Amino acid sequence: MSFKVLRPGLLSSLQDIGRIGYQKYGINVSGAMDVLSLRLANILVGNKENEAALEITMTGPTLEFLSDTLIAIVGANLSPVIDGVAVRMNRPVAVKAGAVLKFGACQKGCRAYLAAAGGYDVPEVMGSKSTYLRGELGGYQGRALQKGDIVDCGKPSSFGEHTLHFLLMKGARSFRIANWFVNPPHMEDAKLAAPIRLTKGMQMEAYKDECVEAFLQETFKVTTSADRLGYRMQGPQIELKAPLEMISEVATFGSVQVPPDGNPIILMADHQSVAGYPKIAQVISADLARVAQYKPGSRMSFRLVSIEEAEEICFEQERYLESVKIAVMSKC
Repeated sequence: MSFKVLRPGLLSSLQDIGRIGYQKYGINVSGAMDVLSLRLANILVGNKENEAALEITMTGPTLEFLSDTLIAIVGANLSPVIDGVAVRMNRPVAVKAGAVLKFGACQKGCRAYLAAAGGYDVPEVMGSKSTYLRGELGGYQGRALQKGDIVDCGKPSSFGEHTLHFLLMKGARSFRIANWFVNPPHMEDAKLAAPIRLTKGMQMEAYKDECVEAFLQETFKVTTSADRLGYRMQGPQIELKAPLEMISEVATFGSVQVPPDGNPIILMADHQSVAGYPKIAQVISADLARVAQYKPGSRMSFRLVSIEEAEEICFEQERYLESVKIAVMSKC
């Protein structure tokens, strides 16, 4: 199984759950911006949840399949079509050799994930297939996909093989979709518009009370300085009670730090290993997928929750994923 890149799109790179355990050496974790969509896409094609998928940002690529392949597209709705026919998302799709997958207008969200049964056959670097673009590390030759690239897939699981053959034997000109699907909860309109939930940052008490109140009550605009490294926000100025000199400390995905200009920055998947700006808050892990789906120009609001609430929300998300796995495996 493999495909050829006819057009690369804005930014298409291979990402898994990240390069875990090397941040102490200054190596970025990287990985998928929306890990929930990544995990769901992999489940739908019978892969392990942490297998790499193609992360597609806003403007998707054009891909020609060189062999019959089982795929799933989860996350942002980038108007996918195969040979000119709209293809439904959030379900297994059997694609025949010679078919061409294209993406159109970005209707909802920012990032989609294209999983292929068997995963993508690229070498692991420090235990991960994730692409760290600035460091030219991992993924497909350490970079985003380019025109002419041929990406090979691995051997599908028994579920992947069975589903591919079952769908194609029903007859299909270019592709065939399963008649069942999942509903990613974080992509529902109400969930996307809901406040992003936060826990207190290590330096929240160092900020003026009125600034913390504004941070939690007003909305912030995602500026054009928003990428895999971080989202720079624009809104009410966040000011310290007094000048604060800090020794750089560990940074993590979802940390909300505030530089001297008073505009908060949400650190994202390619965040640096340490950071020196004070941190006002931390996005809860269960809401990182929602943050990843915000486009530049959109507006974001925040809500403070306790550590206990954040843990329960995380457990709820894991229970949802486990129920999806059980339901999908029952289709085999």
